[in-house]
Amino acid sequence: MDFSLNEEQMAIRQTCRDFAEQEIKPIAEQIDATGAFPYDLVRQMGELGLLGLPFPEEYGGAGADFLSYCLAIEEISRGDVSVGITMEAHTSLGATPFFLFGSQEQKERFLLPLARGEQLWAFGLTEPEAGSDSGGTQTRAVLEDGSWRINGSKSFITNAGTDLTGGVTITAITGKTPSGRNAISNIIVPKDTPGYVIGKPYKKMGWKASDTRPLSFEDCRVPEENILGQPGDGFKQFLHILDAGRVAIAALSVGLAQACLDEALSYAQQRKQFGQPLSKFQAIQFKLADMDMEIELARLMYYKAAWLHMQGKPYTREASMAKLFASETAKRAADQAVQIHGGYGYMDEYPVSRYWRSVKINEIGEGTSEVQRMLIAKQLGC
Repeated sequence: MDFSLNEEQMAIRQTCRDFAEQEIKPIAEQIDATGAFPYDLVRQMGELGLLGLPFPEEYGGAGADFLSYCLAIEEISRGDVSVGITMEAHTSLGATPFFLFGSQEQKERFLLPLARGEQLWAFGLTEPEAGSDSGGTQTRAVLEDGSWRINGSKSFITNAGTDLTGGVTITAITGKTPSGRNAISNIIVPKDTPGYVIGKPYKKMGWKASDTRPLSFEDCRVPEENILGQPGDGFKQFLHILDAGRVAIAALSVGLAQACLDEALSYAQQRKQFGQPLSKFQAIQFKLADMDMEIELARLMYYKAAWLHMQGKPYTREASMAKLFASETAKRAADQAVQIHGGYGYMDEYPVSRYWRSVKINEIGEGTSEVQRMLIAKQLGC
């Protein structure tokens, strides 16, 4: 059993760590305060090949393995989680469906500019009445005269309305299965398609520099060939996509948790009370030790899930465990980091305030903690 990273994995991790320290962290407070989308950072990540890490070079990617991609997500999120989720949603949800299920023509048309970092892409799954019940999609697409006519709406869609966004892939009901259930398909909708309406950005508690919007489709028409795979394959496609996405969200959560520990440890070593640094008090030491222990356990869990994915082995259980434990670890780390800072932790000029506001969504996005427990229980045969 070998827990060491290879040279390429270590090089990617170091590149991302340096980029986060030198480029992301110095402006993280500013972009959180203004809610400005970090276009310059995203373009730089594209130039570094980070937006196409796990895709083959023939499709514009860097040809790195899945663990390398997760390591990159961890380090970028350690710098700022808004930037991390922009990268994760683009790669895991936006570009990956084209790589896994797209035709050769779709890969050349859509995946190439995404992997090169020339465009961003969104994935529209969540709806006003279909959150954890992702199979409860209400958006419909009807095939008429060689085109899909789409009507419906989507909620909380990341990367949907930036100047770099090329479009969105959405889930929609396209008919009935032989058993009478709704057949769900994934349909590609380019940004400037008539009838495709991009809503205003949400006002969010955290992840403020990421782009999150509602979308609506009003007799929106796209060509018949703008479907991924076969009609009715959408449900099993997005289940496959979400498994890998949950491992990436686990890595994102570990990055945020590590940032919490970094700040808490630094503050505890500098801040003095009763004539000595906070780090000399056993109560504070125990908090820091627990944070470090849980972060390392969460990191190892996403490493294992990523390894299983790379081996082509089943990893649904491990993906859910990694996402669940890492997101809850990050929440505990943020809470303790604020506690160690005391009153200063409640002030926005300290990074831990931003971390605390941003961490809650990790337990919700790409499958709530409750859904992860349901999936784990299902794997147990319950």
